[in-house]
Amino acid sequence: CNLPQSFPLAKLWGSSLFPCQRQLPCCPTSHRPTSSQPHPIWPTAMPVRGYRRSPDLHSYNLTPPQVNSILKANEYSFKVPEFDGKNVSSVMGFDSNQLPANAPIEDRRSAATCLQTRGMLLGVFDGHAGCACAQALSERLFYYVAMSLMPHETLCELEAAVEAGRPLSPILQWHKHPNDYFTREAQTMYFNSLRTYWQELIDLSSPGESLGPREALLSAFKRLDSDLSLEAQVGDANSFLHYWVLRVAFSGATACVAHIDGSDLYVANTGDGRAVLGVQEEDGSFSAHTLSNDHNAQNENEVARIQGEHPPSEKKTVVRQDRLLGLLMPFRAFGDVKFKWSIDLQRGVLESGPDQLHDNEHTKFIPPNYHTPPYLTAEPEITHHRLRPQDRFLVLGTDGLWETLHRQEVVRIVGEYLTGVHQRQPLTVGGYHVTLGQMQGLLAERKARASLAFQDQNAATHLIRHAVGNNEFGAVDHETLSKMLSLPEELARMYRDDITIIITQFNPHVVGHQRQGGES
Repeated sequence: CNLPQSFPLAKLWGSSLFPCQRQLPCCPTSHRPTSSQPHPIWPTAMPVRGYRRSPDLHSYNLTPPQVNSILKANEYSFKVPEFDGKNVSSVMGFDSNQLPANAPIEDRRSAATCLQTRGMLLGVFDGHAGCACAQALSERLFYYVAMSLMPHETLCELEAAVEAGRPLSPILQWHKHPNDYFTREAQTMYFNSLRTYWQELIDLSSPGESLGPREALLSAFKRLDSDLSLEAQVGDANSFLHYWVLRVAFSGATACVAHIDGSDLYVANTGDGRAVLGVQEEDGSFSAHTLSNDHNAQNENEVARIQGEHPPSEKKTVVRQDRLLGLLMPFRAFGDVKFKWSIDLQRGVLESGPDQLHDNEHTKFIPPNYHTPPYLTAEPEITHHRLRPQDRFLVLGTDGLWETLHRQEVVRIVGEYLTGVHQRQPLTVGGYHVTLGQMQGLLAERKARASLAFQDQNAATHLIRHAVGNNEFGAVDHETLSKMLSLPEELARMYRDDITIIITQFNPHVVGHQRQGGES
């Protein structure tokens, strides 16, 4: 299904809604490595991140303006517009931000309004073995979800318009930060794969039929992962694209995506990203309600699932040292064809691939005890939640956030920020022996911190400040922030991971009205 040469891509995507046209920093056109010292996806060569606060770090003293400049570099906010002074959406808006540890950052984020359903899509993507797979997800996954949600008739109209070369209405309204890149050279290939998908959706449905949100999310995740694999196997005559599709397939990424339409909130999670709902209790405090499960060795159901999919002889090898085949921490992910393809297929694709790929360390190894692939899936676990007026916000975060802050602490910090009410908790010192003078200093510091608690204009920035800047007493201080933010890139990964956050704020009045009206 080739796109007619006279048909410009902007007609489908919408030129005014096209993501920022900047070159991806890890894009193969410049043949730059994904990192000066690419970190492996297995543990032997990487120090364990203990999130230590050592006074001996080779760091620099940053001024408060310099700290703020670093923290705010990637922040983005979107407010849902009001009509005649009224907000008719259950979503008031969202704040997002990213803080890199890798160079370049391997996390990605996406946010868009689905123009057919008026639902909002938000997602965080955590890449490993490079940023290529996470980059592809950030550009493509929401289009697959939007197509999956379309009714049969709309898909037919779309196909007829493409056949006739007619202009099309945009599918998504993207909400992009200027630093959110896209790969211009791959757009035609991406479109052709997407078109093949909607043609199959047409063939498999009948007039009047459409997939529900749960089925749409499931279908979109699985189909995009299948397309990433197929594109890498087929290759491309263009050497850049051939190299790119192989880099996407041999790297990997987790995905945590929310679809919000009216009072219906669906979360589709593949990997160890997390979605946590902030619920305001009657006394004004906030509690955390987790809407996703981590797919890793700490999830007993995931371990049992993987062991059950392979022969009993592999029970001791399929999960070793809390990693898949002793190598991969997430048990579900996009890409990562080293854990999905047969050994013969891997060798055949690599032998016919471009020479540059042979320099990539992630393509050279065969996982140990690799007998009955696939060992990895991109199939998401999907959760549905019907919003209530007390559900005030949703936090989507990559694991770099949850490794530094407990979910209840995350919800408390965000809740205090959004409501402007600083809940004074009993001062704890975590078992440390302190003098009365030190305690007085801590109380004075907390008082000063309360007055500055809401200096950030972006809730995600505020949360990152806490995630990175907490000292041993749980307080944010400038010295800790300065040390952690000035670490050279070869040390930063030892102390923390990339952090990507999207905080979505709900409108309790609209949610309450929708529930009273029986909207589903």
